[in-house]
Amino acid sequence: MLNFNFYSPTYFAFGKEREKETGKLVKRFGGTKVLIHYGGGSVVKSGLLDRIKKSLQDSDLSFIELGGAVPNPRSGLVYTGIELCKAQNIDFVLAVGGGSAIDSAKAIAVGALYDGDFWDFFTGKTIEKALPIATVLTLTAAGSEGSASMVITHENGMLKRGGYSDLIRPVFSIMNPELTYTLPPYQTAAGVADMMAHVMERYFTNTKNVELTDRLGEAVMLTIINEAPKVLKNPKDYEARANLMWAGTLAHNDVCGSGREEDWASHKIEHELSGLYDVTHGAGLAVIFPAWMKYVMKQDIARFAQFAVRVWGCEMDFQNPENTAREGIERYEQFMKSIGMPTRLSDLGAKVEDIPVLIDKLHLGDRTLGSFVKLTREDIRKIYELAV
Repeated sequence: MLNFNFYSPTYFAFGKEREKETGKLVKRFGGTKVLIHYGGGSVVKSGLLDRIKKSLQDSDLSFIELGGAVPNPRSGLVYTGIELCKAQNIDFVLAVGGGSAIDSAKAIAVGALYDGDFWDFFTGKTIEKALPIATVLTLTAAGSEGSASMVITHENGMLKRGGYSDLIRPVFSIMNPELTYTLPPYQTAAGVADMMAHVMERYFTNTKNVELTDRLGEAVMLTIINEAPKVLKNPKDYEARANLMWAGTLAHNDVCGSGREEDWASHKIEHELSGLYDVTHGAGLAVIFPAWMKYVMKQDIARFAQFAVRVWGCEMDFQNPENTAREGIERYEQFMKSIGMPTRLSDLGAKVEDIPVLIDKLHLGDRTLGSFVKLTREDIRKIYELAV
């Protein structure tokens, strides 16, 4: 096990009708003038936005609204939000929605206290300060409600990049599983793919003797696998929704990655897909991850066989562990298909002739991608081709 620091300051308010406590929590964490940042119709149509505004008003808090967050959140709306915060002296950013609204809110919170271009923080500059951020979660997927990361697509070149800092961990997150009841099945399934990927980016590691975090990751994955079919069959299964929602948080708040080397190549490879084609992130991961696993499996066949046996219930082939490892990858791919996720680039509308463009957009230069296996441009090309 490697040396590590674990920092998770977010206060989680979990359960039915907890959104009614929004105003009290904003006040508790020092907010006085709030930017409410959200996406589109569902937050408004469901009455959630009105309930949140009433809660803020009941706590004598002022606020302004900024809607329009979209999947694969865009830089243009971030710039608008930053200008609003500066002009209106906003001191607290509240995201209402899923990972897209939350990531957009995080970028706004960082840019509001910076005199330069917020995109600097997505190209290497260290984040030194940010407005406090909080969330009311409506989509179980990205884990942004407890994470130190954000992903934004810059409209100049459609470059999708990530930023990271403990300063953008939400000060509180409200998690009411009932708010996910109306999600379309496809969005629920894409969220499942995203959550699984967050665990697997940490699970496939070169670090030895990490049995505890192996087991934590396996427990989260098994829960996701068990609960996903239940919510797709009955969207109002509260207990299944609750288990999925908390699994999504644990998948990405770093508890499953403490003390071990992480990879993240598959996420970066997928980011270029969703940047170029505007596909749902989880759907892109459902395509890329099996291809990545097939390509790198021989780096540690024993770990892939462990994944197959412990997570998918495969029988261990002691004579030929590679058979077990391959069966685990196949079971994962079958699971993605069973919940309605794509597993091939063609399912996403991606074109083989665009593979060189996707690789170029990574701007690798002489660098490699990932840590489990350090991938060159040629490796990445072969992974994309395996996904065809």
